[in-house]
Amino acid sequence: MNGHAWRRALVTGGAGFVGSHLCARLVEQGTEVVCLDNLCTGSRVNVVELEQRPGFRFVHADVTDPAAVRALPGRFDLVLHFACPASPADYLRLPLETLEVGSTGTRNALERARADGARFLLASTSEVYGDPLEHPQRETYWGNVNPIGPRSVYDESKRFAEALVTAHRRAHATDTAIVRIFNTYGPRMRTGDGRAVPTFIAQALAGEPLTVAGDGSQTRSLCYVDDTVDGVLALAASHETGPVNIGGTDEITMLELARRIVELTGSASRIRFVERPVDDPGRRRPDTTLARERLGWRPRVPWTEGLERTVDWFAQARTAAA
Repeated sequence: MNGHAWRRALVTGGAGFVGSHLCARLVEQGTEVVCLDNLCTGSRVNVVELEQRPGFRFVHADVTDPAAVRALPGRFDLVLHFACPASPADYLRLPLETLEVGSTGTRNALERARADGARFLLASTSEVYGDPLEHPQRETYWGNVNPIGPRSVYDESKRFAEALVTAHRRAHATDTAIVRIFNTYGPRMRTGDGRAVPTFIAQALAGEPLTVAGDGSQTRSLCYVDDTVDGVLALAASHETGPVNIGGTDEITMLELARRIVELTGSASRIRFVERPVDDPGRRRPDTTLARERLGWRPRVPWTEGLERTVDWFAQARTAAA
């Protein structure tokens, strides 16, 4: 979808779920990629095949360490800041680290982009909208976030990161963009990361009950990872500053998702309702008008098809590990 070619790109959090797909796409396009990751939630396995390619380099380091970011050799013309624990299980386990990567980590990545004259793109999130009072969510909506709730370590770190990126642009004319990513799913998600899609698939494949929070009526809008990568790179290749929503437009309930996964896996699993987490958003659907009009982007993989691909990947990974 995106024909722009960068010479060298830095991807922080590049061994993570979305980050590794971004690295792969960039390498395929002929971009030399440096993947920086401290592996607190990412995995070297996600990039092991890329490490055989001459245009890819993995650096085990923490983006919150300014010396490590400054020490990366060469000059980048694109910096994609994707480092951050992104699932509830991870950021609740790593609350201070999550806040640190959103603040200090973002600052370090911005400074490197400024020094190199690179285009900088922040991976923000639909979680900046909190439990939204506006539906669907447009980029102009300021959100409804609990600043001291358990999820605030993630929500507020991303909101702060957006403010920091915007301030850097105003103060230093750094070439920045912000993408707000909605519920992305696909191959390479971790079974234990606490998000609905991998959790339900892992439970179904194991014949365990699918643990649906509350009554399952809360909604999410799923976006297959290939579509998300298309959107991210389209924004990076544009002159837009954002924020721009990138996400699926098919809004489904968690109960509907669970039932569909039971069908796709042929599992005999039942649904088990569990307590709903604190500040769990009731509805989530992006208004993607901006992405469509400014970037020519729209999701192409229907959630049913993407889910089939994801279930197949999890089933194969489970078989390989057995």
